[in-house]
Amino acid sequence: MERPPWLKVVLAHGPVYERVKEVIRRYRLHTVCQSAICPNLSECWGSGTATIMILGDLCTRGCRFCAVTHGNPHGKVDFTEPERVSMAVSELGLSYVVLTSVCRDDLPDGGAVIFAETVRAVKRCNPSVIVETLIPDFGGDRAAIAEVVEAGPDVVGHNVETVRRLTPIVRDRRASYDRSLDVLRTVKEVNPQTVTKSSVMLGLGETEGELLETLKDLREVGVDVVTLGQYLRPLNSPLYLPVAEYLSPQRFKELERIAYEFGFLYVAAGPFVRSSYRAVEAFVASKVRGVA
Repeated sequence: MERPPWLKVVLAHGPVYERVKEVIRRYRLHTVCQSAICPNLSECWGSGTATIMILGDLCTRGCRFCAVTHGNPHGKVDFTEPERVSMAVSELGLSYVVLTSVCRDDLPDGGAVIFAETVRAVKRCNPSVIVETLIPDFGGDRAAIAEVVEAGPDVVGHNVETVRRLTPIVRDRRASYDRSLDVLRTVKEVNPQTVTKSSVMLGLGETEGELLETLKDLREVGVDVVTLGQYLRPLNSPLYLPVAEYLSPQRFKELERIAYEFGFLYVAAGPFVRSSYRAVEAFVASKVRGVA
């Protein structure tokens, strides 16, 4: 299926982009922007922001929408990573940082301790920075989820990714729709003040009724912010699902209006909207600082 004209991606360039790239390289960090072939890389890096991916760049899961390399890291952990992340955040002068990770089913805690220590390290070096964590499901381990939440991130996101029916097709067999809802519910139970986020990809063959059910389910577990974006096949390979439908920008605006009716504090919807998205970050920053 040919991409419509509104899905043109601007190539990355410019001095700010080059500076972010150099800092990430020097501190030996990974970004989901690069690993997942994000279409917003140019926009975000060009404005001096990046989503830092911790716990390596090898994911133990193989979801059929994601370009991150998967395999078995065999328990390898770099305990210097939290400090390196905090130094990079300081050098880049970020006021808002998103920390995400690959899935690490090879670790007993799924990497929760490193996740939590990275949050604490960033906060120690940069007390005013807002920290958002986009976490895996940690195998549904409540203690691991609590470990991250109790480290004090301002925002905790976990993506449901798609509707219930398509979850077994789209996501790795170890993921589940209900487990993702449980993760988001647990975050609110551990700390009701934490802003929670989730993201849904569209164009995978879901129906409007299924999407509405998903939005209802997310609100019922207390999710504050939801993002709706177009699924884009990362590479032309049978490893990745084909696009079933390209939604128009007008359709995304309509879905944004519908999502607000469910009671979300903020909704971002558009072809290039992703879980880590600058408009969402601006809203969350204002809420955390008591402005919204």
